[in-house]
Amino acid sequence: MSGLGELDRPGAPTGAAPDRTGSGKPESAFDGTGPRKPESGVDRAASTSRRGAADPVKALMHRHRELCERAVDPLEIAAGLEAHGITDRTAARFRHRDVFSLAEEMYARVSRDGDTPLPALPAAPRVRADWVLLTLLPGALCAAAIAAVHLTLGRSRLFAAAAGALAVALALRAALRRGPLSRTDTDRPGPRPGAASGRTTPWTVWLVAYALLGNGLLDNALAGGPDTLPTGAADSTWPLTAAPVLALALACAPAAWTAHLLTARARRKLAASRGLEDFAAAVRPLLAGTFVLFLCALAALLSLSSAVLGEPAAYPQALALGALLFLARLLTTHGFTYAPAVVLTATATVEAAALATVFASRLPGFGFLATPVETLVTTWGADSVPTLTCGAAALALLVHATRKLTRASAHAPPEPAR
Repeated sequence: MSGLGELDRPGAPTGAAPDRTGSGKPESAFDGTGPRKPESGVDRAASTSRRGAADPVKALMHRHRELCERAVDPLEIAAGLEAHGITDRTAARFRHRDVFSLAEEMYARVSRDGDTPLPALPAAPRVRADWVLLTLLPGALCAAAIAAVHLTLGRSRLFAAAAGALAVALALRAALRRGPLSRTDTDRPGPRPGAASGRTTPWTVWLVAYALLGNGLLDNALAGGPDTLPTGAADSTWPLTAAPVLALALACAPAAWTAHLLTARARRKLAASRGLEDFAAAVRPLLAGTFVLFLCALAALLSLSSAVLGEPAAYPQALALGALLFLARLLTTHGFTYAPAVVLTATATVEAAALATVFASRLPGFGFLATPVETLVTTWGADSVPTLTCGAAALALLVHATRKLTRASAHAPPEPAR
């Protein structure tokens, strides 16, 4: 590159970069096109490097030395720069048209400016037997717990339900700590693998509990009840809807497998792409295909669970909840924890508010509070409340995931902890 050649020649100025405008004056915040936007921290650092060093790219390479040394191609450097907030506007201050052009120069110079050899291309994450078995465990324990509830009576049924819920929760926690659904696994990509996760566990438990008990509670509340606690019997006045919960527990395995497929294919795209836009265009259909594949697997498991338990499959409600939980976990595993936490919190709050308004309407003068929920339930049934709530939340997360998970920085190997 011409600018680079001039800087590397013997006798080149060692002070500020040459002024190409010929004015000899420092740049002003105003020019003929009007006032400029305030500079970000990265832009100010780039501008300072350009004014204070003869080779601003070398200064940038020094700041991102570990990234340059471990990169196997220019796109990996571009992904790291993107994750650190360097944009095409910032790259222009380093005399490059975009971030990828800047990354290409940094990649070309790393072997010359450093003595370390370039590392080998990282292999795609492998399927391991430990996390495959762990992802099957929640579904197996959930099926055993439901069978125990159906085969016991009275206090034994209560103990079986409590023990089964605890066993499924522990198995699910173990499954989320290893493999493609984990945020701490060594094979996981993402810009912030060590960042503190959002508090999503209480809201996830609420959403699953509502899928099991919520529809029956809402029907009873609108009818003036409930008068008794749920017993788990088929003829109970407060019935349980176990088929969606069993299907969701069984879907832990296809969720992990499709997440692994997305990671492996995206890493291949990362190695083959020649720019950030090319990578985003290649990953969008891959992300959509992964999402549809998971929904198809969940629909098949819903049909199986419904046939075995003799309950309605509740496809809209279960698919909406499954899509929401899958997208939330997929974003979390790639380091984007804020949006899943906010969306899951809002979803659980809306469901709780729907129940609360029905009970609050029993107070004198507050009967109008139950009108929206009662109209919705009368028109489309009790499952319309979680279906609409989870469906809207899943759509919001899908749009967010399409923006975040198509970035190269979301799939690049994490930088080593310092």
